[in-house]
Order: sequence, then structure tokens, then C-alpha cells
Amino acid sequence: MLKVLIVDDHDVVSQGISRVLQDVKGVEVVGVVHSGEEAIIQSKLLLPDIILMDVHMPGIGGLGATKEIKRILPKTKIIALSALDDNLYPVKLLEAGASGYLTKGTNTSELLEAIQMVSKGEHYISKSIAQKMALSKFSIDGQGSPLGQLSDRELQVAQMIVDCKKSNEIAEHLCVSPKTVSTYRTRIFTKLNIESDVELIHLAVRYNVLGMG
Repeated sequence: MLKVLIVDDHDVVSQGISRVLQDVKGVEVVGVVHSGEEAIIQSKLLLPDIILMDVHMPGIGGLGATKEIKRILPKTKIIALSALDDNLYPVKLLEAGASGYLTKGTNTSELLEAIQMVSKGEHYISKSIAQKMALSKFSIDGQGSPLGQLSDRELQVAQMIVDCKKSNEIAEHLCVSPKTVSTYRTRIFTKLNIESDVELIHLAVRYNVLGMG
């Protein structure tokens, strides 16, 4: 019996996945949580075989949670879930130790296929994403997009700037101070050689790598 933990800050998504898996033989949903921090805590308690991890969540997010869980539970397999089918996030999640990456638009059969392959120690990338990565010859170090040079936290901040979030909203979402958000914004602009939020949005649209999901 494969023990699966679902991590997603949207109830509709997490409950939908849970209902699908409840009818699958050999799979047991041992928990549903809504943040990266909760995922770390419950992973220690429940010891799941597989975690379905939302990428974009408050706090440390799916990327930070994946890194920490793989550090403390290296045998636990993680499949990342995102509303985006960009190149950058799959690369970062695979680097962090994820075994799979699916878009939230994936159908049930592909989700189950990913779970089975990952449980056997293989990797699985959603077909639409794999095709994009192949066509763009995207390398594992994130080259090909200037946003690849941002740190995990900078990428989170950039994501929310693109979503037109104010500094205090970003601070609350990431559990940091507004001053820290300002520092991240400065670093982002410097690394990307831009001077405004508008320029950042243009980059995000061009490379299709940012957005909530």
C-alpha cells in the first residue's frame, strides 16, 4: 500500500485529488495539508511514500518544503504540482530532489502513471512540460531564462510582484518583514538588469515562468 500525502493550499484541488486516489487500489491518502511547513511536520509523523506537492504556496512554498523533506526523509518521493507548464520550475524542483512534475491540468490516468513510476524509483515529467524542455533544449542549470539566476526566495518574491501584490502583502505571505521584501526586490532588479515592475512582468510573460497556481 502506497501512503500518499497531499499538499496544496487550495481546498478544491487537494480534496479533488484525494477523492480520485481514494478509489485507487494500492494507494492510501494518509493526509491533506495546506502549506510547506505543514508538509514537513506531517511527513515526519506520517512517513508517506509519496508526496503530491503544490509548487506555489505561502511561506517556504513547495520548493523549500521539497528540499527540507528530501534532507530528512531521502527515501520519500515527491511529485510537484503546478498550474504552470514553464521550464524553470521543473528544473528547480528536480534539482531540489523531486521525482516528478505535473501540471494541475493533468488527467487522472497521467497522475496515476506518475505515482506508479515514481514509486518504482523512476522520474516522471508531465508530457507537455517534457516536450517544452526538449524543444527548448533547456539545461538543468536553468540557462535559457534570465530568471534562472534568481534564488528560490527571490523567485517567490518576483512571482508575487508579477501578480501585482504590494510589499506588505508579499511580506505577510512569505512571513518576512516589508524591509526584507524591499531587499529582495532590489536584488531581483539588479540580477535581471531591470528598473521596474513593468520590466519584470515583461520578462515573466516572455519566458512564461511566473504566476500563481
